[in-house]
Amino acid sequence: MLRLLALLTTTLALVLALAGCGLAETGAAAAAGGVSKAEEVRQAKQTEARIQQQIDAAYQQAAQQRGAAEAASQ
Repeated sequence: MLRLLALLTTTLALVLALAGCGLAETGAAAAAGGVSKAEEVRQAKQTEARIQQQIDAAYQQAAQQRGAAEAASQ
């Protein structure tokens, strides 16, 4: 029981020391930064998918135009 109390006391002292020096705030800021980076990655992937769809549509349209031009020339 005494060891558990010593462990809890040591842990509490460590947490208080870290909170006092701003390390806890740094960890919170890093976590928030990680969330925003994840959001940036998600948005970038959405943008990439949208651009790829536009490229595919342009290729399809060009193929249709070539086909129409070939049919008109015959």
